[in-house]
Parts: sequence; C-alpha cells; structure tokens
Amino acid sequence: MNDFSATRFSAASQSHNSAHLLLQIACRNGSSTLVRQKHSGPLRVQKALYPEGPDVCQLIIIHPPGGIVGGDQLSTQVQVGSSANVVVTTPGGTKWYRSNGQVSRQEVIVEVGRNASLEWLPQESIFYNQACVELDHTVLLTGDAHYLGMEVLCFGRTASGEAFETGTLRQRSTIYRNGKCIWVEQGVLCAGEAMFNSPLCLSGNTVCGTLIAAGKAVAPSVVTEIRERASQNRRSDAGFGVSQRKDLIVARYLGHSSEEAKRMLTDVWKMLRPIMLGRDAVMPRIWNT
Repeated sequence: MNDFSATRFSAASQSHNSAHLLLQIACRNGSSTLVRQKHSGPLRVQKALYPEGPDVCQLIIIHPPGGIVGGDQLSTQVQVGSSANVVVTTPGGTKWYRSNGQVSRQEVIVEVGRNASLEWLPQESIFYNQACVELDHTVLLTGDAHYLGMEVLCFGRTASGEAFETGTLRQRSTIYRNGKCIWVEQGVLCAGEAMFNSPLCLSGNTVCGTLIAAGKAVAPSVVTEIRERASQNRRSDAGFGVSQRKDLIVARYLGHSSEEAKRMLTDVWKMLRPIMLGRDAVMPRIWNT
C-alpha cells in the first residue's frame, strides 16, 4: 500500500486551504489497530473506538472548521491491512458552502487488504446554493476484501427555504478488485439546467442517496427481501430501488428527506452486514449525539 502521491495531491497542496489525512489500520494479535495516522491541515481522527470489541476499529473523522468553502481541498486515504476491520464515520453532516468562483474538492482513496473489511458511513453532504464541488471516491480491494459504503447528498437547505438554484457537482466513484474495475459511476449535476430536474436525473427531488456493497455474493432472495421491506417502510412518495450484479449490490434513494434517506439506506446496511461480514449491525454511537 502506498503513501500519499505527491503528484496526485499537488493541486490540493497549492490550495489556499488544504487538508490531508492518511490512516493505516493493521490486525495485531486479533485487534484492528490504528497503527499510523498522518495529517496536515484541519482533518483528523477524533478517536479510535471499539464498541464491538477489538476485531472492529471505529474511526470518527472530523473537519474542525465545520464547513468547506470555495477552493478548499480535502484528501483522505485509508489503508486497511489483511484481516483488519474498520468502520469510518463522521460526527455530523458535511456542509459545502458557496464557491465564490472557486472549486472545492474532496478525494477519498481506500485500500482494503485480503480478508479485511471497510465500512464507509459518513453522514450526509449538504450543498449550499452556489456551491461548486468535485468529489472523487476510489476503492481498491484485494482478494476477498469487503466494502460497504453509503452516501446521502442534499441539494440546498430546504428546511431554511434555500434552494440549490446555482451550482455544480462533479462526482466520480470507482471500485477495483485486484486491479480490475468492477464499478464506475460519474456525472455532472448543474443546477438550473433542464437535466438537473429531468426524470433521468433528480426529477425535481432535493435528496439522493446510494449504498454500495462489494464482497461476498448475496442470494437473490435477500435482494427481494430488501425491496419488500423498503416498500413497507417508506413513509413518503420517494423512490427507492435495489439492484445486484455479481458481487455488487447497489441501493438508491431519491426524494426530499435526508432523514428518510439515511434511515432506508441504514436498513439495507443492517440486513447486509450480518450476511456479508458475519457481524450484527452496531450503529455508530456518534450518530445519536
């Protein structure tokens, strides 16, 4: 596993406000241990917790400024060694403020070794009006490694009466196993354009969410059960769907409620975690504070 690449992060280093975080987790005597953390700028681990015992390390990543302004650059790299298990989360939603003519960027690279797992469970991202953001999320899996990742994106602050009328989100997500690309998704959302509200995009909704699980194959009956539960538990007219391709499961939410999105995607995670990882679903305590 490699350290930060000087060329990869050169753009971030030239920014007026950049933050880099490198985390390495290894299995030591049956315990998933944070053996190295290196940071520069306002991005770091608040604490390593073990609510499930030594086998699973829970890391809480914090960004002390509380919000990301135009031109800020965030880079996070998580390296999980063989047989280690990690849950990464955040204490609250990430706020992306208006750009002021500059692009804000976040790059996440996670590497997961053999017989290891990483669960990427940050809280929602909130894009303020006039935000201009680029998100790049890369997952590198080796052998039988597992990855479960969830994201919820909120466009505008509807509770405050603020719509996302002007702004851009560029997003790219890729997953590789043993160097072979098994998932890639990318797109550009430009507020104010017809495509933003078309049926092929957000269809007038303000919240979208995705959960991706890669690893142990899951029986089709499990996917059917997820769909049935979702149809019973949905509280609004939001859209929700689940698809399966080989060793990948993708669940999606489209609606107007970040709370509903988190609840429904978390329900999927609760069902998949025992099957794929052999562990009961233990909710991060920080979500309740």
